[in-house]
Amino acid sequence: MNSVETADGRLGAVLSAPRGGMVQLGRHGPWLATTPALVRRVLTDPTSFDFPSDVSRSGDLSGSKGETRSGHVLFSPLTPEQVAIGGSVFEEEWRTEVAHHERTSGGAPYDAMVLLRRPVARSTTAAVLPELSTARRDAIGDLTLDWIDTLGPVIAAKRPPSRWSRLRRNEQRARHALEDELADGSEPQQAGRAATMLAAGIQVPIAAGAFLLGWLGQHPTVGAATDPVNAVWETLRLTPPTWITARITTREVDLDGTAIPAGRVVFVSPLLLGRSSDLVPGGARTLTTFDPDRWQGGETTRPGAWLPFGAGPHACPGRSLGTIQLVTLARWGLAQRITLSEPMSIDQSRGIFPSPCRFTVAPGRETPS
Repeated sequence: MNSVETADGRLGAVLSAPRGGMVQLGRHGPWLATTPALVRRVLTDPTSFDFPSDVSRSGDLSGSKGETRSGHVLFSPLTPEQVAIGGSVFEEEWRTEVAHHERTSGGAPYDAMVLLRRPVARSTTAAVLPELSTARRDAIGDLTLDWIDTLGPVIAAKRPPSRWSRLRRNEQRARHALEDELADGSEPQQAGRAATMLAAGIQVPIAAGAFLLGWLGQHPTVGAATDPVNAVWETLRLTPPTWITARITTREVDLDGTAIPAGRVVFVSPLLLGRSSDLVPGGARTLTTFDPDRWQGGETTRPGAWLPFGAGPHACPGRSLGTIQLVTLARWGLAQRITLSEPMSIDQSRGIFPSPCRFTVAPGRETPS
């Protein structure tokens, strides 16, 4: 895999930023919080920081409507019952998808970003909407994937596409098809919220799962005795798909001696924090290497301290389901011998994801002596 540390663009700018406080990335912002204490304050202080509906907006947010000043909807975390349903569906659908590939591929490499689509979509849909029949669950999962596919080019465009552009019209058609299927007599606003939650809960685990399989393929010496939970945490530390997130100030705020006006964007980056020796055991020289076993033992640092799922009122509501999906995948991957078919690159056009992540599989990963 191309090193994240050598990436260009926004990813490179964030990773090369000075550590230890607030960093101003442009003349008028945005600002980047680079310490755990500052990040926690930004994420958990809703009176001073809100989730932006559009990071380009500025000025006073008090006139906007919604559960927050920006109008962003707050989603409740999935219940343990919902997580259990989603986890069971993922395990079943993953087995089915792998078996289908083995029957029909003729020995062609697996493509992680393709292979994970239906298992994650059906699992997440089953958890978010547990009352659905299997057929309707699958239909809604497929429609959500269609929307994600048309939304990607809109997000990746260098300039926001106009309302009447082909990209925007394709995205609108896919979104309306999904919302119409979700409505089923309910309020359109509820269908829109469900669509948003499904899209976020599907695209992120697909990318995280592909990174996980890629890391295992790149490190064949990681043994079958490795704890799959540790493999998941190490993946989320090195390559969290939501590698950066934003908040917008609702008033003038002083952060570590830096005065930030109201209506300005503040970034936090789990990927940046995951490279902090204060949060990661093993020593500074190992911070960029994939080593799941670093999380074994009684270290004072704990997995997840770099906040891969965020924190505060806007923390990821599907974090428990996402973890279950990834642990199931890690358990499968650690039981195989995964070999990458070609080098992986990091696409940062929307979040980060491996492009491509193709691999072959043979049974029996060796356990180190």
